[in-house]
Amino acid sequence: MTPNALLLAHDKPTALRPDQLRKFQELGYLVLPGFLDPDLVARMKPEVDRWVDDGLRARSIDSVKDPEKFGVPPVMELELPAHGELITWSSLLGILDQLMGAPYVFHHLHSDRQAPDVPGKPWHHDYEHGTQTDRSATMIHALHYLDGLSTDTSSLVVLPGSHREHVDKTARAHLGTGPLPGEVVLEELPPGSTVVLHSALFHARRPRPGVLGKPRYFVDASYCEAGPLWPPVKPYWRYMLRRARELNLAPDRPELFTELTFAEYSRPA
Repeated sequence: MTPNALLLAHDKPTALRPDQLRKFQELGYLVLPGFLDPDLVARMKPEVDRWVDDGLRARSIDSVKDPEKFGVPPVMELELPAHGELITWSSLLGILDQLMGAPYVFHHLHSDRQAPDVPGKPWHHDYEHGTQTDRSATMIHALHYLDGLSTDTSSLVVLPGSHREHVDKTARAHLGTGPLPGEVVLEELPPGSTVVLHSALFHARRPRPGVLGKPRYFVDASYCEAGPLWPPVKPYWRYMLRRARELNLAPDRPELFTELTFAEYSRPA
């Protein structure tokens, strides 16, 4: 890990100093090594295995690609107990409270066990407002690496400060996963580590060709500031939020799963 990475001691997971908050605003990311509770990680991994091996992940993708044919998936990530717990884990929400500085809502959750030979994912960002002309509302992605990152897995590469640009998600996709001036490579993190990104920060998954490697357990949770109408990424987003409320995932914070801050779903072109 490079010296530019912003670290947070695991013994004080929600105590961000003013300089750390300023650096997040400047750099657009925060590294939390060993952040997740080991018991939570132990319960999440078999859920990820089930999600992948039972075809639930593939089925959920079908429901997004062709909602008319496949409808609502039989199981969603947040219906897996440990995954649902992660979304509203108090230590994570304590971090988000400080970084957001305003009320926010849950946007979506993705889970995967990426094969050792998984292709790289080109440079992109995940800020969901389609016009990309306004960054006044914050959106954050929490990238959870259950087994951490190592030389046996693909690395995460970020471009500090790029969240201040007002450009399309794919503005750097033509560069693939190639190196960029000023990039920071995150390739060695202990199990249970989390990287919190401003969603407009450009990042990439860089593969390691020729390395036998091991599976990369990855869970991605997203949250957005309440107020502006955000575009949902799943056609069944209302059902997803309703199930979260029915499961009582956030009894003390029901605002996390409100529908009021979302626009109607629009299928990507």
